[in-house]
Amino acid sequence: MSVDAEGVLAILLMGLATYATRIGGFVLIRRFRPGPFLEAWFGHVPGAVFAALVAPSVWQAGPPGWIGAGVGFLAMRWSGQFLIALFLSVASFALVRHLMT
Repeated sequence: MSVDAEGVLAILLMGLATYATRIGGFVLIRRFRPGPFLEAWFGHVPGAVFAALVAPSVWQAGPPGWIGAGVGFLAMRWSGQFLIALFLSVASFALVRHLMT
């Protein structure tokens, strides 16, 4: 396998661009203090990203997935404990799936 200079240069430049975007966020956050709106928005982003990643799987799982997600949501609201909500969600999913077969 031969190494061409253009390929190596492209890889190095892509690595530099990736590093610049990552370090740029740290530099900006040190220099600028976000306002209350942005701070509140940043606090909600992880939950929104999680929901966006999980929603298609829950939808495709059908009724067992919908019930499991609902139980998990209610358990999280009631207890505030992620592990309890996760356990109850998975247990209800498995139970409903077992009862449907």
